[in-house]
Amino acid sequence: MSEDRTTYDASHIQVLDPREAIRKRPGMYVGAADERGLHHQLFELCDWGVNEVLAGRAGRVDVTLAPEGWVRITVDGPRVPPDGGNAGPRTPRLEALLADVDVHPAVWSRHSVDLSRCGSRMGPFVANALSSRLTAEFTHGETRRVHRYERGFAIGPEAPRVSEAVDGPGAAPGTVVTFRPDAEVFGAAEHSFDVLAERFRELAFLNPGLDIHLTDQRSVARARSERFRSPGGVRDFVAFLAGRRATVSVHGKVHGFALEEPLIAGSVEVALSWGGDHGEEVRGFANSSPTPCGGTHVAGFHAGLAAAVDAFARERGLVSPADPGLDAGQVSGGLTAVVSVKLDRPEFTGATRGGLGNDGVRDRVADAVREHLGAWLAEDPQLAATVTDRVTAARGALGG
Repeated sequence: MSEDRTTYDASHIQVLDPREAIRKRPGMYVGAADERGLHHQLFELCDWGVNEVLAGRAGRVDVTLAPEGWVRITVDGPRVPPDGGNAGPRTPRLEALLADVDVHPAVWSRHSVDLSRCGSRMGPFVANALSSRLTAEFTHGETRRVHRYERGFAIGPEAPRVSEAVDGPGAAPGTVVTFRPDAEVFGAAEHSFDVLAERFRELAFLNPGLDIHLTDQRSVARARSERFRSPGGVRDFVAFLAGRRATVSVHGKVHGFALEEPLIAGSVEVALSWGGDHGEEVRGFANSSPTPCGGTHVAGFHAGLAAAVDAFARERGLVSPADPGLDAGQVSGGLTAVVSVKLDRPEFTGATRGGLGNDGVRDRVADAVREHLGAWLAEDPQLAATVTDRVTAARGALGG
């Protein structure tokens, strides 16, 4: 090869503005340049508001799908919580998150939620870059600050900040972000109300203090609105999942527990119920993110389930001392369960964080499930009868 064809020096390097880099390779930041990426973009912008609510600095988040592809996200804060808020890290100001690639949300902890499943940690900056237009309005006291952007770049004579008077003194504080996903990136993709509702519903079940409203105003024909709020937490989640499967608890109620686990620097929350069908649905979550590939928390749940049921079966004489131990698969027919852990330092596996890999979580979850399920079996005759039927059927299938 000739020398001029092999020479490579600094003149060949093209340095892109971060916004241009994001637009050139959107899949690296929101997963794909299609409906899936469109939803990730919205979730990246919702992150800030959701965490403000969980920290007690705001009351609720309203998400509105408006005509012509516009989306409006309203947060009724920031405000000072009456109890000072929880111990979670304070989220950086949204203005900085939108405009500066080097400003990131607080590091993951048990007190924060990350709606996106890509984990770019560039959040609102990415969403801003992938919007054809975005306006952020911040109202506090008698002043409203307005920031306007086009494809992530600030626009306007005093960009990015313009101060305006608001109607009347002491107006309620709030933040409103209105944006339009860029058709140059996402084409004709549209938001799915059902996909957004599924994720917001999960978050409400997993975080009882959260209040999210989703409204579709894109057309009169498909106008709808739904509120996501669940004081009952994961117990309500299990009841919802079981209802969707059209299975009713055969022992009368959903059992659940929540506890702090200092050894894993986090908390564990589990709820379960057996229905009359033969299917199984176990949902795992780590720091409110779904873990479809399972992980140490889900493995611990299955280990604890098997240990508690095996011990109960041996006490009842359903399994002889010489018989091998029962496994979770033998008694999980009809089971619906949610396993949620919240950790100060979660360690996800895979590029899309599909599983949890933290050492020690498996044993702590297994111990907690074994202890609580064992106590429930001793106290609840209906639950005990349900498990007895599962064990008898399992032993019969094995010829025991």
